[in-house]
Formats: sequence, structure tokens, C-alpha cells
Amino acid sequence: MLRSLASAALLLPAAAQAATPTPTPTAAAQTPAPTAPAARPTAARPPAIARTDLQRHDLSVAGHEAIQTRVDFAPGAIAPRHRHPGEEIVFILRGTLEYRLDGQPPVRLNPGQVLFIPAGQVHEVRNVGTVVASELATYVVEKGPPLITLVP
Repeated sequence: MLRSLASAALLLPAAAQAATPTPTPTAAAQTPAPTAPAARPTAARPPAIARTDLQRHDLSVAGHEAIQTRVDFAPGAIAPRHRHPGEEIVFILRGTLEYRLDGQPPVRLNPGQVLFIPAGQVHEVRNVGTVVASELATYVVEKGPPLITLVP
């Protein structure tokens, strides 16, 4: 009974908790359950874009490294305009992704297709399909600068 009273107190808005004395079993039984959507617990949504670094290695070229990352895009997700401090090679694992490189027409890629993105090239990526889309991104970049720089 005490556990259910504590749970009921967590569901009440903060203002109601401050104005309401500590509930007794009788008061709790007479208090209707909150119906406002904000008062109901919600499940956490997965991120629209999830990056998983798979490996990172120094290269024989001084000051450079190779990074390999899996990137998963929820349906409709957009990676906003950005650039990298080196080359990016993309291999599509699943779904359909559209790449918009500044100064070039959009390119749609499906599983098994690849795209080379030159160093510093501003681009954005969109999942134009109805399922999660995934890419394997391999970067050959300068060590030190951030891997991703957002561009207005």
C-alpha cells in the first residue's frame, strides 16, 4: 500500500504535491488518477542518429588517423550540414540515404553502394526511406580537429 502511495505522488504535478498534505490511504483512494499526458511516464525515444565508433588507428602519414564508424539513421532523420577534416568514404549497409554535397546534385544510395566525400566538403545526409538506414563511414583525417564540424 505504501509503495502505491509513493507511486501516486510521483505522478502528481509538482504544484499539486506542494499543496496536498501527505496522502493517507483514504485520501489516496478518493484522489482520481491524473489524466494529463504530461503526467504519464513516457518511454525514452532512441536517438534519430546513432554513431558507433568501430576502430581508430594512427596512419603512417604523420598527424593523420583512420576512423571507421557505423552510423544508423531513423526514418526521416537528417544529419545537418557539416564537414570533416579529411576524406570520408561511405558504404551503405541498409536502407536508402540521400547525400547533398554543396555544388552537386543530390545522390541517393542503396545497400552496397559507395560514395567518396572530399576533405572539407560541406554535406548533409537524409534517410529518405521508411526503415532505419545504416552506413559504414571510413574517415582519413587530421588528428586533433573535431571529426564533425557543423556548418550553417
